[in-house]
Amino acid sequence: MTSNVFGPEYVRAIAPYQAGKPISEVAREFGLDEASIIKLASNENPLGMPDSARKAMVDAMPESGRYPDSNGFELKAALARRYDVPEDWITLGNGSNDVLELAAHALVRPGEAVIYSQYSFAVYPLATQAVGGRGINVPARNFGHDLDAMLKAVTPDTRLVFIANPNNPTGTLLPAAGIEAFLDAMPERVVVVLDEAYNEYLHPLMQYESARWVRKYPNLLISRTFSKAYGLAGLRVGFGIAQQEITGLLNRVRQPFNVNSLAQAAAIAALNDQPFLEKSAKLNADGYRQLTEAFDRMRLEYVPSFGNFILVRVGNDDEAGARVNLALLKKGIIVRPVGGYGLSRWLRVTIGLPDENAAFVRALGEALA
Repeated sequence: MTSNVFGPEYVRAIAPYQAGKPISEVAREFGLDEASIIKLASNENPLGMPDSARKAMVDAMPESGRYPDSNGFELKAALARRYDVPEDWITLGNGSNDVLELAAHALVRPGEAVIYSQYSFAVYPLATQAVGGRGINVPARNFGHDLDAMLKAVTPDTRLVFIANPNNPTGTLLPAAGIEAFLDAMPERVVVVLDEAYNEYLHPLMQYESARWVRKYPNLLISRTFSKAYGLAGLRVGFGIAQQEITGLLNRVRQPFNVNSLAQAAAIAALNDQPFLEKSAKLNADGYRQLTEAFDRMRLEYVPSFGNFILVRVGNDDEAGARVNLALLKKGIIVRPVGGYGLSRWLRVTIGLPDENAAFVRALGEALA
């Protein structure tokens, strides 16, 4: 008996998601001291967890022997107040990845179409494949979403459209007016998932409140996360906002205890910690200037970014990304190669602390030399 008799073909065809290398793995592989390694690969907040969230976790620990609140009442209530939506319009996820996958499981049948952009988040095609959906990968425009082309790609069997704004891994941003026009033109039978994992890093003048659109568009699902600006990547907390018809479907396929008690407590505290959020945004803006000024001096092409990372071109041949990435790993600097996105000449670099950014720039200069 051969192993290919197990599972549907569309599941066997999935290439597993490749996360950023952990520090411990790089230390073992290259014989380095873990304390000397700098990780700029996974778009984590370099400030780590806010003290407010840490204290909330400690306070919640005595109840860890009991199951968490499956419905996340207190966290949903806090989110409902923040975004001015009914509590039953919110779905909690084990990170925003969970929300994206729930959408595919709840809304897409095998063979039906899901639309996403070239150079957009790798989870979109993975979630599509996992349910046997037919992925439609629309060519990008200037490294970002071509909304006109994505609208033209809609077919009678299209059920889902994924849009990342800002986009990962390229950092591009769509203006609010363009997204609204796209939603106006989209048939109501097609659900649009607006993935806003990096929204909190936008300059205040560029921010818009997409949660208000949910009242107007019953086919809109907003996805947000606590993993980035809020500093809770290791706790895995995300959430979706949509009208009750969609959230009701998501909750039918959601695992009953998908967000643990400590994560729920930490998320409530982080959500209300505005000083930490402002500090994170300022650190990111300063780090963006530090890195892009260095890239300008080094005459390296990069894509202007609105997230907490920058896509930078490190060579002119298709081995450049892998070659420079390896050289950086040997120096204890972890960044993200993006050859799997068709960007083999580029690397994605998370914006870190000032000294981490400086160490990366030095190591990059040596690697390129």
